[in-house]
Amino acid sequence: MTSFKVTKEENATIAKIVHRARRDEMVSDPMDMMMDLAATHANGCPLDFEKLLAFDHFDFTHDIAGIRRHIDRRTGKLLNCFVPRCALPAKTKRSRRKEAA
Repeated sequence: MTSFKVTKEENATIAKIVHRARRDEMVSDPMDMMMDLAATHANGCPLDFEKLLAFDHFDFTHDIAGIRRHIDRRTGKLLNCFVPRCALPAKTKRSRRKEAA
């Protein structure tokens, strides 16, 4: 089952990211994008949402389009070896898993 567990702060930043993506006409359904970002973050590829929000247009588009294209909506995992540029380093991923346990 896909998890969508994010903190209130992360959710607020996700909303800003989705607002930017809508403004740039990259997203037609904001709820889908919010769920894709939360699922990616909570299911194996923790993201630095502040870094994503601060990206230039090229890197922002790369990550948003890549997540949309490569997410498995049944599991929340990214497929085809896609790794967003805003993905947290592996060390941080392990720390996050310990906190969740």
